[in-house]
Amino acid sequence: MSDSLPVRPPRHRGIYLLPNLFTTGAMFAGFYAIIASIGGRFGDAAVAVFIAALLDGMDGRVARLTGTQSEFGVQYDSLSDLVSFGLAPALVMYTWSLSTLRDFGPLWGKLGWAAAFIYAACAALRLARFNTQVGVADKRYFQGLASPAAAAVCMSFVWSMEKWSVPGTDLCFVTPWIAVIPGLLMVSRFRYFSFKSLPLGDRQRVPFVWVVVALLLLLVLSLDPPRVLLAGFTIYLLSGPALTLWGLAGHRRRPRRGERA
Repeated sequence: MSDSLPVRPPRHRGIYLLPNLFTTGAMFAGFYAIIASIGGRFGDAAVAVFIAALLDGMDGRVARLTGTQSEFGVQYDSLSDLVSFGLAPALVMYTWSLSTLRDFGPLWGKLGWAAAFIYAACAALRLARFNTQVGVADKRYFQGLASPAAAAVCMSFVWSMEKWSVPGTDLCFVTPWIAVIPGLLMVSRFRYFSFKSLPLGDRQRVPFVWVVVALLLLLVLSLDPPRVLLAGFTIYLLSGPALTLWGLAGHRRRPRRGERA
């Protein structure tokens, strides 16, 4: 009789339900945006992407509050982001405007779907790079434009144009730039403020003025959501190059060691 006890096979671990429900909801919103754009409901598609961004911001917070972080949740969140902030915006812009470039000839048609693909591919590269830099990069800043912010720029543009009754067919030569520029900024080395250093935790006390600022922001947003979002996220898009160039200029102005100030 052997002295060693039989080795039991490892038990399969389950997954945490609550945070992954939010992640699934975000992915569903992104998928709905694709379906809505195919049906020509481009305003609904843009709103769905913003709902996906809201749910995406909640799943990590819920996981931290409930102590249910897991490697599965991290990977699942990245796949959800690829659908909601990579494929969905690219396909919405293609069905809304970029597809009409084919009316000007085969070469223009290829330019249309190439612009959409560049955006989607850059979103995938951005997410892959982010996953490899977790725990190494400075949490105060993102390297490159975050995919939800890039999607917000594109979808607020579509939403605003729909609100102004400007069809995508009239903007088919403008939309490629709206797709490609945020796409390339996602894989750039420009630094963007991540807002993770702001006192937003549940156990962190903040001055009363923060409540007033939040109310004012909600009030402004309620006046004209698509245009306010377009203005806000466009400013954020431009802040990355501005912040990086400002930092480089300041670094060059500093005196080197051994030099007189």
